Amino acid sequence: MIDATPLLRVYARYRGATLKREHAAAAQEFELRKLINKALGTRFGREHRFGQIRSVADFQARVPLRSYEELWEAYWRPNFPILRDVTWPGLIPYFAETSGTSTGRTKYIPVSPAMNASNRHAALDILVHHVRARPTSRILGGKTFILGGSTDLARPLPGVLSGDLSGIAAREVPFWARSRIFPPLDLAMERDWEKKVAILAEASLAEDIRAISGTPTWLLFFFDRLMDRHPQRPRRIQSFYPNLELIVHGGVGLAPYRSRFQELLRESTATLREVYPASEGFVAIADGKSGSGLRLVVDNGLFYEFVPKGEIGSSNATRHWIQDAEIGRDYALVVSSNAGLWAYVVGDTVRLIERDPPHIVISGRLSYFLSAFGEHLTGEEVELAVSAAAQSIALNVVDFTVAALMRARGDDVDAHLYVIEFVPRPPSERQRSTFVAALDAALIAANADYAAHRQAGQIQLPRIQLTRDGAFAAWMKQRGNLGGQHKVPRIMNDLAAFKELQRFTAIKSDACPSQS
Repeated sequence: MIDATPLLRVYARYRGATLKREHAAAAQEFELRKLINKALGTRFGREHRFGQIRSVADFQARVPLRSYEELWEAYWRPNFPILRDVTWPGLIPYFAETSGTSTGRTKYIPVSPAMNASNRHAALDILVHHVRARPTSRILGGKTFILGGSTDLARPLPGVLSGDLSGIAAREVPFWARSRIFPPLDLAMERDWEKKVAILAEASLAEDIRAISGTPTWLLFFFDRLMDRHPQRPRRIQSFYPNLELIVHGGVGLAPYRSRFQELLRESTATLREVYPASEGFVAIADGKSGSGLRLVVDNGLFYEFVPKGEIGSSNATRHWIQDAEIGRDYALVVSSNAGLWAYVVGDTVRLIERDPPHIVISGRLSYFLSAFGEHLTGEEVELAVSAAAQSIALNVVDFTVAALMRARGDDVDAHLYVIEFVPRPPSERQRSTFVAALDAALIAANADYAAHRQAGQIQLPRIQLTRDGAFAAWMKQRGNLGGQHKVPRIMNDLAAFKELQRFTAIKSDACPSQS
């Protein structure tokens, strides 16, 4: 295979210079004008008088915020799966299926040819940031391993396909790049995740893998299965992919898994790079050192708005954009896209930490708040606290979820119950007590409301329930959500679903006793 990295380096210099002089607000205004002009003749464009929009303020006055359900009912459902000139010009050829981690209901997010092109452009930007940070890179001297969903998509009608977004992306790889991508289409089509992992584990060893991408949980699942199949080799990524340079991860926060990746990457020169590739569009890419957040992609078919998370659902919600959003404040992310999403509430919350160039951190989901008692814990706070507590006992977390125990619902205490799978072994009784104390301390330090409720005795110490080995993967498989972009819900407010999870994953029914 010819090493194309020198060509990438040339493009990276050009793209890097463009990014350096980019002005975020001007770029976003330009993107919005392009989107509006393109969609003038659609049903949505006519109904919202796109021809009269001259500014961001005009757009915000004419186009209300909408959830998926509102767009689905008003515009997509009546003609689904044939959407032609409805919210975006032409026929929508793909729908990204996403089962909301909070509701479990399948959503069908339109993916247009323009969106596919934008996603490819963003993927190239990942490589641009990599080679700029690593001048000696030879990343295109081998193959990129995309650990994603099946490319065997459903065909609701001729000319229309639906399935996992990563499967759509794999199908849309240009012909000239196909030889540089692993797995080939015949292997990528496999729908059975466990069978697919077994096949890819062996087939990948015959390839010169230079980069690999996926969700952290499923990357670790894959690496564990790969290493289990070759127990004679050291359990290090270097032993299997000696030329690996880059691990691209996104979809869930890395914090609970960072120590496991660090252990696997010992002796390897590969680096981790986080991305934010939502079904609604490719939002952000890590472009700098760890801790600097993700750079918002502002010139690639998306227009962003930022709404104070407490105002979502209000008829007069405040709508900011990159020019006037406040640094350090949590916002619900809203996008308009070149796939026909307009003022669409994504469901994620982000915090702007730098304006120009704009950098964000993903702070949680609108539905991911633990506040049964007024404690207002965010998904981000919970993840960081679990990560810190795991470090305190020198164990790693495979996965976890948390829900509220409430005496009003028949439980014996008011507390939070964490269902957790640890590796390489379950914690001892002493470690469990240490974990709970460290978890509680981290949450108290992070959240004043939680601290006040703990001090007043309104919430008891957290409880934990251990799972059997492989329990979360088995639970996801039972739900039909194994692999791809599916994620274990971090916070569960559906009591029935949480009880089912407890029963399915438990070693035994008792939970770690609370201490007040």
